[in-house]
Amino acid sequence: MKIYGTKYIWFILILAFLFLWTRNGEMPLFSSRNPSAETLDYNREATESGARATIVSSDEKINMDVFEKSHGAVVNIATTTLGMNFWMEIIPQRGQGSGFVIDGRGYVLTNNHVVANARKITVTMAGGEKIEASLIGRDPGFDLAVIKIPGAKVNVVAHLGDSDAVKPGQKAIAIGNPFGLSHTLTTGIISAMHRSIKTEDGNQIEDLIQTDAAINPGNSGGPLLNSNGEVIGINTAIFSLSGGYQGIGFAIPINLAKQVATQLITSGRVARPWLGITGISVTPNLADGLGLSTREGVLVVDVVRGGPGHQGGLKGGNKQVVIAGVRILLGGDIITAIDDKRIYDMRQMVRLLDRMQVGETVILSIVREGYEKKIEITLTEKP
Repeated sequence: MKIYGTKYIWFILILAFLFLWTRNGEMPLFSSRNPSAETLDYNREATESGARATIVSSDEKINMDVFEKSHGAVVNIATTTLGMNFWMEIIPQRGQGSGFVIDGRGYVLTNNHVVANARKITVTMAGGEKIEASLIGRDPGFDLAVIKIPGAKVNVVAHLGDSDAVKPGQKAIAIGNPFGLSHTLTTGIISAMHRSIKTEDGNQIEDLIQTDAAINPGNSGGPLLNSNGEVIGINTAIFSLSGGYQGIGFAIPINLAKQVATQLITSGRVARPWLGITGISVTPNLADGLGLSTREGVLVVDVVRGGPGHQGGLKGGNKQVVIAGVRILLGGDIITAIDDKRIYDMRQMVRLLDRMQVGETVILSIVREGYEKKIEITLTEKP
């Protein structure tokens, strides 16, 4: 009887323990019922932390402010062109890119390669509305184009900054539509200035901004912005061995883009100024080998008759020599500055002329037969 009583007491204790255990929700021993949502730890934590303030860093705040301020001006551009399939049948082909509104009348700036040869251009606004756009003008040389939508559809106009003030190390924010994903923001820094690249159609674009902000297919034509939300460049290309982003992207400076856009809007074309010369860059080795009095600049080889250089009195070479198997004329003027801006080589001189206007009068500093001289030349349109 004593043993039976002891077993009975242990049985009662075990039952009580199991009852209390299952009541606390630790283990549904006698039931397969799923736990309620309120008993899950992460839901209890969310409820307890509901009043906790979210910490936002100053850098995150800049990103959010720039996106909020600027994304309404960024549009997606879809184009339809005509191509040929394997059986030489003409078929429609679709492309896409980005652009941004630069004027309340509805002018949108983008890359030339986004809209080149397009039979139809459709713009998707930030709110999702699709609008048919018309081509105003394009310039393959600078890879820029302007299209237009009705001004009544414009809600936000991008604020254009000053690309001449951009320095390596500054924050760079890119907004675009990579792979068709609307209004994507990526960040990085300005990693270099004055880069040059050759486009797929063979054009050389100078004076580009280099950034490590991710620029993927579909970002082309979108804005590159600074911390104030000002557009400092137009995302135009990436350097890639695989076709994907590898940390090097390029943007056309907005100051150059403004000049091109103004001409496209007002006349539908871009008139480029020129000096009407052919020349070669003066290097220290070339200067030493030829006994030149200056070690930098542009040596004028030939002057186009009737061109601005000819009319202004520039002199070309008059003595033929062979250098590295190439025949050139020596003895011409050496251009060392334009409007007191030093000229280091031919590429830098072309970059400087690209920023000038047809009809503008400039002062050339030259070296002729060892003597410095200044001459005045009025730039004309390059034929």
